Amino acid sequence: QCSYQFLAFVPPSGGSLREAGTASVMVDTPHPLTLLLNSSAADTQLCKIEYHFGEFGNYSLVVKTLNASTKTVSCDLIINEGPINSYLPILFAFLVYMGILAVLIAVRLFMKIDPVRNWVYKKLNPRETDRLINSELGSPNTTDSINCDPAPHSWSTASRQRLHSLDTFRGLSLVIMVFVNYGGGKYWFFKHESWNGLTVADLVFPWFVFIMGTSIALSLSSMLRWGSSKWKVLRKILWRSFLLILLGIIVVNPNYCLGPLSWDNLRIPGVLQRLGFTYLVVAALELLFTRAESGTWEAPYPALQDILPYWPQWIFILMLEVVWLCLTFLLPVPDCPRGYLGPGGIGDFGNYPNCTGGAAGYIDRLLLGEKHIYQHPSSSVTYQTTMPYDPEGILGTINSIVMAFLGLQAGKITLFYKDQHKQIMSRFVIWSIVMGIISAILTKCSKEEGFIPVNKNLWSISYVTTTACFAFILLLLIYYLVDVKKLWSGAPFFYPGMNSILVYIGHEVFENYFPFKWKMQDSQSHAEHLTQNLTATTLWVIISYVLYRRRIFWKI
Repeated sequence: QCSYQFLAFVPPSGGSLREAGTASVMVDTPHPLTLLLNSSAADTQLCKIEYHFGEFGNYSLVVKTLNASTKTVSCDLIINEGPINSYLPILFAFLVYMGILAVLIAVRLFMKIDPVRNWVYKKLNPRETDRLINSELGSPNTTDSINCDPAPHSWSTASRQRLHSLDTFRGLSLVIMVFVNYGGGKYWFFKHESWNGLTVADLVFPWFVFIMGTSIALSLSSMLRWGSSKWKVLRKILWRSFLLILLGIIVVNPNYCLGPLSWDNLRIPGVLQRLGFTYLVVAALELLFTRAESGTWEAPYPALQDILPYWPQWIFILMLEVVWLCLTFLLPVPDCPRGYLGPGGIGDFGNYPNCTGGAAGYIDRLLLGEKHIYQHPSSSVTYQTTMPYDPEGILGTINSIVMAFLGLQAGKITLFYKDQHKQIMSRFVIWSIVMGIISAILTKCSKEEGFIPVNKNLWSISYVTTTACFAFILLLLIYYLVDVKKLWSGAPFFYPGMNSILVYIGHEVFENYFPFKWKMQDSQSHAEHLTQNLTATTLWVIISYVLYRRRIFWKI
């Protein structure tokens, strides 16, 4: 539903067939395009072609007059030079990482052979051979508090083992987030969707919010059972939320190089700001109704025993969602249709160019000011929008709270069904199915035609239920492999998951510094971009591993 945009004027041939009028243009390749050829003399449509052009391909659209009297023409698309296979760098990178993984597995298998292990340890440090052999180096510290220890005591008070699957899930989300923020090899599916729809890049932030909610349930239960008062825990919640918001505003913002006093164009919303406020609401809500005593609550419906004891929380969340729905669909926005969910710009045939985001964009511009929100939204390229719009704005924060609450529910499942692996996994499956059904109803299984489309910029409720559906499935798989069958240690994602705040802030602050970025020979090359982005991401994984081995964890 985009209005047609002028691409080129083709001059007339002047009656000479040897010197046909020509015009050269470049077109986008991520999505199919529609080319409309009009006659400038009669302002009539000559031909219309829909085609998905390939990257670096060279094409000719040859237009010939078949009958001058009837003004009929033929339009033929000719491929002069075939497009390149832009996905080969991804395949090559995959093979390289698989080779590294194979080498590491082989080394680990060799290290299980006693003579080999003893020889290696003796070469590394002869004085500490016995201590290294007999100790369990690298086991997570179980004395962490609410800040960085999502599940120490609540899972197994006897062994005080940590749920490695949570750190692995968090680390996987963080690694993909870092890769995407660094450019994702300049592939369209590693970038945020322009408006409606879902790409790989759109999954990671809600997953991070989801696992934060899971950690809240486990850590609060642990702290209260080990004697901490609710007031003490509340002070920690308030302090951590304040620090996250402060770091987001002062450190992780486009103006941090200009100093903390460059307020004129300072972006107020942001990722850490949303995490901090979401954490505050969900943690306070859980603290208000959680109980320090262990054991399960005798519910009249056993299948709902992880839900019914917390019915006030569910009422609060449902009321929040009603607020979001009312503001989104009922709030009057000047010069825009009520309930508008579109991108503005040339979208919707260019009828609402200044209505980007509808009520969500209007609320941010009204309360925060146009200069203090994101100036280059993902809709600006495809839909040529000119209005600033912030994907981490005020209205969308309501649904990020809902997302964290669904993660909180996953944490409650692991508490209520402690050590009952089949029950935990079956509940994850049920919740995933429920979220998927809600998404199917809201979207009508369509990208554009649903009641509420999946939209990361708006953080629509269908976006929350869809990503939550995937989050429950992913957590189920990681939980099964890491904590149930112990077929996987969680490496290498486990390490950044243990130092998530440090990795996130570090990758933002040092984004433009070597060795995370360097000048490329060919800025149009996927291979060079992918190499640079994967190198930077891998370096942060290595840094987090070194910090883990040295038992250095940055806690907030």
